[in-house]
Amino acid sequence: MRVLLGNVLWNLVAQSDMMTKAILLGLLLLSVVCWTIVFYKLILLKVKKQQLKDVLVTLEKLENYDQLVATARTLHKTYPGHLLNAQSNQAQKVLQRVVKREFLDYELKALDEQRFMVLDEMMSVEESYISLLSVTAAVAPLIGLFGTVWGLTHSFISISEKQVADIVTIAPGIAEALLTTVAGLMVAIPASVSYYYIKGEINKVEFDLQKLSDIVHNSVRITLLEGKSGYEIPITAQQTQATVAS
Repeated sequence: MRVLLGNVLWNLVAQSDMMTKAILLGLLLLSVVCWTIVFYKLILLKVKKQQLKDVLVTLEKLENYDQLVATARTLHKTYPGHLLNAQSNQAQKVLQRVVKREFLDYELKALDEQRFMVLDEMMSVEESYISLLSVTAAVAPLIGLFGTVWGLTHSFISISEKQVADIVTIAPGIAEALLTTVAGLMVAIPASVSYYYIKGEINKVEFDLQKLSDIVHNSVRITLLEGKSGYEIPITAQQTQATVAS
């Protein structure tokens, strides 16, 4: 600890060659970028998870499709509101044009495909940038190892030139070489832990989005099958039960 707090570590960096300094600088910049991504993602995920939680609680209190549409309009500026409005807008178009029983299954499949496209798009946005954390966790130790090999080679060349192999001559060169390995691990370990933690949080968001999407889709399905909210579709009770069963 005294070495880390004193001038020894800085002296090792100062006396290292340009290649070692470039590697250390690169690892430092990579670490800054990774921590920026981590804090950015964690803050956004916290807000989005809370919004999803609130919306799911709200939807449980709704009684019909019309209330769902009204709720979606009030939430258009929120994260779950994007999914709600995308599904409700598409559902409105379907409800206005479906007048025959034979087109119902086709329209329901189209709604399914459309909502999954929106979900995929939203999850693609959530997973943006975090791949850099995974890449950093894999590459940073290799960069550090490259710096170590380079430093050891440089140290051995220096020893051969001086033709002295005592500990006083060898130790500084080895310490300088191992410095890049330590730096690489200090960058890689937090990046790896952060990646898996953020990935887990994104999976939770995905689960809530899927749950939200299912609620909206089931509401639209019931509206189509039962002709609620003024959208009358000529389906008998027997046909309705057969469609639900299918």
